[in-house]
Amino acid sequence: MEEVQTIWNVLLTLSIGVSAYFIKSKTDELDRITILLNKTREEIAKEYVTKNEAQEDINRVLSRLDNIDLKIDRLIERQK
Repeated sequence: MEEVQTIWNVLLTLSIGVSAYFIKSKTDELDRITILLNKTREEIAKEYVTKNEAQEDINRVLSRLDNIDLKIDRLIERQK
């Protein structure tokens, strides 16, 4: 009876050890993928602008165009 219990304990210990090894390897892979994903997000942020940044730039250009339009109107008025 004790031999069967000892064999059962050895089998359970081995199965738990193997399971723990596979779980550890999967969590290591998950950590690696998470790091790669974060690096990808950083690279995308460097290459693209946000919607708000683009809107601010467009508003600034439109403001400059309005100023130029006013100056042209004043020049036309002076020549009349």
